[in-house]
Amino acid sequence: MSLLPETARTVTEIAARAQRTGRAPSLALAVVRDRSLLHFTGAGETPPPDPKTQYRIGSITKTLTATLLLQLRDEGALSLDDLLYRHLPGTPLGAVTLRQLLGHVSGLRREPDGPWWERTAGQSVDELLAGLTADKIAGPPWRDYHYSNLAYGLLGAVIHRVTGEPWATRVSKRVLDPLGMKRTTYQPVEPYARGYVVHALDGSLHEEPRHDAGAMAAAGQLWSTATDLAKWAGFLADPAPAVLSRATLDEMCTPVAMQDGTWTAGHGLGPEMNRVGERIYVGHGGSMPGYAAQLLVHRPSRLGVVAFANAYGLRGTSIRTVALEALTAVLDASPPAVQPWRPAPAPTGETAELCGRWWWMGMEYEVAPDGEELVMTPLAGAARAPWRFVREAPDRWRGTAGTNAGELLHVLRAPDGTVDKMDIATFVFGRDPFHLA
Repeated sequence: MSLLPETARTVTEIAARAQRTGRAPSLALAVVRDRSLLHFTGAGETPPPDPKTQYRIGSITKTLTATLLLQLRDEGALSLDDLLYRHLPGTPLGAVTLRQLLGHVSGLRREPDGPWWERTAGQSVDELLAGLTADKIAGPPWRDYHYSNLAYGLLGAVIHRVTGEPWATRVSKRVLDPLGMKRTTYQPVEPYARGYVVHALDGSLHEEPRHDAGAMAAAGQLWSTATDLAKWAGFLADPAPAVLSRATLDEMCTPVAMQDGTWTAGHGLGPEMNRVGERIYVGHGGSMPGYAAQLLVHRPSRLGVVAFANAYGLRGTSIRTVALEALTAVLDASPPAVQPWRPAPAPTGETAELCGRWWWMGMEYEVAPDGEELVMTPLAGAARAPWRFVREAPDRWRGTAGTNAGELLHVLRAPDGTVDKMDIATFVFGRDPFHLA
């Protein structure tokens, strides 16, 4: 797949306009799909944008930290509902759970005490923990969404304590190396863009320091390129099982809290979510002194956008707005390809017995096979997502998608052994159109 020429031109214009009006020394914008670049563009000369030039990605790092924590949960090393006390005993903030920290609903304040961690040399994990006080709690857990860099510093400390490995070692070994993200590094590696604050009046540049965040690295340390973040975007759309299962990634991308009162932005267990019309984009934004970054992915189409600027903010806009505009333009111009119908093998056994039309309370449903699953589709009323079931045992199926996800379907048989009815969570379906009418 490649972008249509007019779509590529639109994306290029978005980047050029954002760089000019935002006064960024350099702005890079990439459209990605299936771990590869579809289109790369940019504007500015300090440095000229290139898909292999590193920029600091800031809080996009948090999505990798969340992945490490979910790996540990899947391996049985911890539970997301563990209190922080269990892994960091003695901290005055220990009465919050790992799940609350991941979703920014722990009630913790945004930053650790001391000098601004993003612009000073970082502390060790022990120094970070020793400096914590009970007044770092801004409010009760779950009451409100409250973004917290401190929360992710603490999650990095948990990963260190549970594994015995520093966060940087763990993220390289368990995420970056398996995905081939060789240009995503803890410290910058040439070629990389220097980061600047742009003088508001005369437009001159002030180069920002590039400190090691130390114990706060899990919240925003990493450097990456458009080529490498294309791989991470591809992972967020279609995970590599060696890193994380699809079920776990789906869990990460389920909203924990809304960021606003309009249901246009939310947060999952690591990733952020943005709603534009009927589409949901997952990813994360990031900033560090001298840098702004954004990663967005539309998971159903596997299309995404990566955006970087080496300025601490864009005048009159934001890197998030640039990425949202670009991804929406690409999706509007790229309707899903119509897949050809292909005949399927005839169902056999119990699957064949269940296929066909079923009724409940005067409403009609169709059951059809899809690989190893049964798909049950309502045929009347407002459009609803089909229910999907997978066979667990003879005459017993488990819902995997739709409103009956997790529920049981029991096959009820007549005395002669033929299928008579289906019981789905006590709702009994029959072959008769007047069943339960």
